[in-house]
Parts: sequence; C-alpha cells; structure tokens
Amino acid sequence: MTVHEAETDAEIEACHPVLAQLRPHVPADGFVALIRRLESGGYRLAYIADEDTVRAVAGYRYLDQLVHGKVLYVDDLVTEQELRSQGYGAALLDWLYELAQSTGCAAFELDSGVHRAAAHRFYFRHRMTISAFHFTRPC
Repeated sequence: MTVHEAETDAEIEACHPVLAQLRPHVPADGFVALIRRLESGGYRLAYIADEDTVRAVAGYRYLDQLVHGKVLYVDDLVTEQELRSQGYGAALLDWLYELAQSTGCAAFELDSGVHRAAAHRFYFRHRMTISAFHFTRPC
C-alpha cells in the first residue's frame, strides 16, 4: 500500500467520503476550502487509494510543545468502514510514525474519543499508550 499526500484540489476532494465517516459534521461543500485553510496552520492530508478510490485518510500536523518538543500530531485517522482490519489504517499509522522519526520528532501523538474502543485496541496493538486525559469544555 502506497501512502500519498493530498496536494491537488481533486486529491483533497477524493478524501472527503472517507474522512466524513469520522467527521460526519464536515460537509462536502466547502471541504477543499476548509482543508486549504487548515493547511495554512500546518495541517496535511495523507491517504491510501486502491483502484483509484481513497480507502484511508489521515490528517496530521507538526506541533512544538514544551512538554515534548517537536511532535507529529494526528488529528484524523480513518479507514473506509467496510475495509477496516485489512491493513489500510496500519499502513497509514506506520507511515506517519516513520515520518515522525525521520523528521526529528520527539513524540508521535493523537487523541481518540473515549467511545472508540475498537480504535483504542488498534492503537494498543501498534504500541501506543494512553499518556494523558484530554479535557474539553464547549463554548
């Protein structure tokens, strides 16, 4: 499986159907413009396609933190629902981890909703640990 970075508007648009399975509140209309705006803050989309159809997507960025230094942070990681457990997510996660290592990151991080037990099992299998609680308060 080959990981690609979404650079063109067409590549970004092709990622929406899969990403929307994780982020259903993000509409297709205006999706490319939204990603372009996020890119100005360092956000990037990576994807795996099979038979010219996107099967898995990851959104990531680099952060500089006092606690860890340079970090590759994964905002979004999702595989097409019908194709989960077929290696797409693992290939993307491995690619992201290798990217973190090759770019001098001190850590590789992501948050996962507390209700996503299957995702947590996946992350544990990939030697990730729970290192903190993430607190939030809606405005």
